[in-house]
Amino acid sequence: MELRITRLTTLWPSIHHFQVILLFYTSLLCLQPPTDCLRNLGNETDRLALLEFKSKIGNDPHDVFSSWNDSVNFCKWQGITCGRKHHRVTSLNLYGLSLSGTISPFIGNLTFLRFLNLRNNSFHGEIPQEVGRLSRLRHLNLTDNRLGGEIPLNITYCSELRILILARNRFVGKILDELGSLKKLVSLDLYGNNLTGEIPHSFGNLSSFKHLSVAVNNLAGNIPNKLGQLTGLTFFSVGVNNLIGTIPVALYNISSINVLSVPDNQLKGSLPANIGLTLRNLQDFYIGGNQFYGTIPSSFTNASLLEIFDISGNFFTGQVPKNFGDLRDLQQVNFEFNFLGSDTSKDLSFITSLSNCSNLEILSFAKNNFGGVLPAALANLSTKLSLLGAGGNRISGRLPSEVGNLVNLYALGLEENHFSGTIPISFGKLRKLQKLYLHTNLLSGQIPPSLGNLSQLYELHLGENKLQGNITSSIANCQNLQALDISNNFLIGFIPPEIIGLSSLSTILNLSHNTLTGPLPQEIHKLKNINALDVSQNKLYGEIPETIGDCLMLENLNMQGNFLQGSIPSTLASLRGLQHLDLSRNNLSGNIPKELQKLPFLIYVNLSFNNLE
Repeated sequence: MELRITRLTTLWPSIHHFQVILLFYTSLLCLQPPTDCLRNLGNETDRLALLEFKSKIGNDPHDVFSSWNDSVNFCKWQGITCGRKHHRVTSLNLYGLSLSGTISPFIGNLTFLRFLNLRNNSFHGEIPQEVGRLSRLRHLNLTDNRLGGEIPLNITYCSELRILILARNRFVGKILDELGSLKKLVSLDLYGNNLTGEIPHSFGNLSSFKHLSVAVNNLAGNIPNKLGQLTGLTFFSVGVNNLIGTIPVALYNISSINVLSVPDNQLKGSLPANIGLTLRNLQDFYIGGNQFYGTIPSSFTNASLLEIFDISGNFFTGQVPKNFGDLRDLQQVNFEFNFLGSDTSKDLSFITSLSNCSNLEILSFAKNNFGGVLPAALANLSTKLSLLGAGGNRISGRLPSEVGNLVNLYALGLEENHFSGTIPISFGKLRKLQKLYLHTNLLSGQIPPSLGNLSQLYELHLGENKLQGNITSSIANCQNLQALDISNNFLIGFIPPEIIGLSSLSTILNLSHNTLTGPLPQEIHKLKNINALDVSQNKLYGEIPETIGDCLMLENLNMQGNFLQGSIPSTLASLRGLQHLDLSRNNLSGNIPKELQKLPFLIYVNLSFNNLE
């Protein structure tokens, strides 16, 4: 019911008192037909409720509420829609207007409201209990705000509610079991809050339910078996919680499901052998970061609409079905961090069939037991492929030069395998590449100058191989490079000034455990943003440049195991964030700078095996 007018006058600002009292007596003496008088009274209730809503807005950067004044009828105010018959407010839509403030309890007086959308603003406080008076409300969307507290029980009085979206807020407490009484509810989205407790069993009574998302909360317990009764369910997302147990068998039999997403819980069990036959409409399948085991059912190839397949971070064993590429709509495939494969030549045979997937963008089978060689069919993968991850396996043979044809790759991971031979020159054709991981293999030969063509590269890891020759200065053309690691190789010659002067380097420059000679280039002062610098275990000589004091972001400095001489620069005291300093096993002399004792974060210092006083 609406609040009585006489009671509202005690709450509203005095500027409205005369209007309200006048309206009250006018309605008593009205000479118009009674229905017209009631309509006018309802209209005034809506207008005053909207003004109360406006009064709780603290910030209106787009000047939305400038139109909310008596110069025009409230039905023409921005964000307002009224019904044709009664001219009452049926829709309040203020989506994405950067508003801040609280939601006024007087919103409960908009009793004809069917649609309420305050998404993507900065409302704070709690949802007012008065929302429960909105008996006609069908759609409520408060996503992407800063609302908190518990979800009010009164919201379950909105019996016409179809859509309830409260995602990405700060709600706490348990999910209301009473939400299961909203028989017309079609979609419930509580993603990204701080909700606790269990998923209510009562949700199994919602016969119209199609969309359920309670992911990214702190929910515990099992997935209720009663959810298997939701025969019209299309979207099921409960990931990133603390759920345990197994997925109810009945859920696997709901043929209407398009999205099944349960990642990052503690769920376990094996997948039904007929899963691809029962979930024929499946498009997105996310179960990564759990404790599932067993083999990948070959029946998945019957789910012909499948686009995203992610089983990473589980305990799956056996082989990937050879005909997995029959799923021609695949866009993302993630097998990483399992125990797939058996270190045999047949392990990677599934890659050949993936050449049928013309929309494939992501393929990762890293951190498994795959052996054999990369098949030549790798070159036939979709040119849309942006990520290829094969690291942490037992793959051998040469790096296929055909990889250079995958021109849309932004990340290529072939690290921690048994690859041998040289780095293909064709890798220089991957102009969009941002991350290249080739470390911990058996690669030999020189670093190809063509890598200098990778102008968008910001991570290059070539460490722990058998690379030889000089460091190519062309790497300096990678002007966005943030991390460079070419340690533990057989590189010789001087450190190119262009490399050590690459100002974009911010994470790490690791040239350690090679046979590099010569002095440290004076250009070292250009590494103003570097976090870690390691040139240890080489044959460097000369003095440590005084300009190293310009590397103000340096936290870890390793120069041990060289032939450096002269004194320790006092400018090291300028490195206020320095935590780890190792200059041991050199030919340094002179006094240890007293200024080093003033470094506030220094926790490790090793100056041993020098000629210091």
